[in-house]
Amino acid sequence: MFGKFFGRGGERPEADPHALPVPRRQKNGMYTLRALGDTRVLAAVEAAGAGDWEAVKAAVAPFDLGSDHQVLGELADVDGVQDWIGWAVEEDKEHRATALLISGTRYINWGWEARTSDRAVNVTREQWRVFRERLEIAEEQLLEAAELRPEWVTPWSRLLTSGRGMSLGVSVNETRLDAALRRAPLDLETHVEWLSQLQPRWSGEPGEAMAFARDTFARAPQGDRIGCVIAMAHIENWVESDDARCLRTPEIQTELRNAADHSILHPAYVRRPGWQHDFNVFAMALSLAAEGHTVRRVFQALDGAYTTWPWTYFAEPEKQFARQHRRA
Repeated sequence: MFGKFFGRGGERPEADPHALPVPRRQKNGMYTLRALGDTRVLAAVEAAGAGDWEAVKAAVAPFDLGSDHQVLGELADVDGVQDWIGWAVEEDKEHRATALLISGTRYINWGWEARTSDRAVNVTREQWRVFRERLEIAEEQLLEAAELRPEWVTPWSRLLTSGRGMSLGVSVNETRLDAALRRAPLDLETHVEWLSQLQPRWSGEPGEAMAFARDTFARAPQGDRIGCVIAMAHIENWVESDDARCLRTPEIQTELRNAADHSILHPAYVRRPGWQHDFNVFAMALSLAAEGHTVRRVFQALDGAYTTWPWTYFAEPEKQFARQHRRA
């Protein structure tokens, strides 16, 4: 019984020696997760912000950027990386693949920053030009990184993002999807990228993404974070729908509960750096479905830890998180 609450063997899990101290909370009890809540990731992010390539390499040494999308994403979110990473690409031959991977991923993010998240009809010609220019650089760098390190999955997953943005077509992106899944059949980030590709707003067919998510989840081992694909599929359906209450059905509530129990709430789930992102995905999906039981367990585990994704689908993401947290 106690194992349900404290982990296997009925004992409390050991404290993570790399966990960042929880920052001062807002009045509503929430706080924004920084650097995946990990001191090593924070050191990497700060080194990237300072343009210190040697310090970046030292900080990311415990991680495998070829498979760890979350650590890679933290580095790619650092403004200014594009200003110095080119030097590392050209001068550090031993770590060229890593530099290419970070640079290519940063250029994708930087490209989307230029485009903005506005509807396509509202994006200016100049924004489109800069967007495509940056994605072309990302494509070149990520393809070379994939060639240098053929075992890596992250370049192929990121190439799905750039391929969608550049409208390279279904056949190209399907080839990239296959390449990623050959390397990591249950890679969550790759599956989430493909969920986006299958949305009607990207020329997918209604119901296609949900079928893909369910087929994937049917093969998921207990405790695997791939269960988040079900939650994200429902969130994507909500985004596409004109009905804000579209997820509030007993069937969807049950499916989300089962997915959470099988994945993030299962004793076999491993809380790696950034595990709060997985819990935020389920917190949002369960809240949208007006589910009243499992959502409490998810928010209790989060203990106020807020991640911007996927709440940025709301106009006021932090307020939505706080509101749902309070209701739970």
